[in-house]
Amino acid sequence: MEEQFPRGGRVEWIGKASERKGDVASSEDCLLEPGTGIDGEHHAVSSETHREVTLIQHEHLAAVAALIGRDAIDPALLRRNIVVSGINLLALQERTFQLGEVVLEGAGPCVPCERMEQNLGPGGYNAMNGHGGICARVVAGGTVHVGDTVSVPSR
Repeated sequence: MEEQFPRGGRVEWIGKASERKGDVASSEDCLLEPGTGIDGEHHAVSSETHREVTLIQHEHLAAVAALIGRDAIDPALLRRNIVVSGINLLALQERTFQLGEVVLEGAGPCVPCERMEQNLGPGGYNAMNGHGGICARVVAGGTVHVGDTVSVPSR
């Protein structure tokens, strides 16, 4: 059962913050490198190897928006690197998966931080709780593009 996924996913959005607590800028692509994560992203110089890349489920954006009384949310406010749709990220927490040519390994949940209150308003932290996505390590680097396929290789 755990090997079956109804379909592949898609990279919907990419963002990076070049400095800690800096604004997250969107991009059409990004270079991912093993041991550092996204080239130019502030986590790339961090020792947090479990958090080389952060990913969030596109389908959860609507849930978070509804919980805080908005129609939509700019993904940059959530401070995640990559938004994917069509595949359940939570099922990938301890799995190897691919974004286009890049191979990642899920490293666990990406819990919300105190910035969610600032970015989303009162209750933003709790709205994100359970919807924060996952952290991942880069196994094989390369460039990820918006529109790339998200897939899970057979074990």
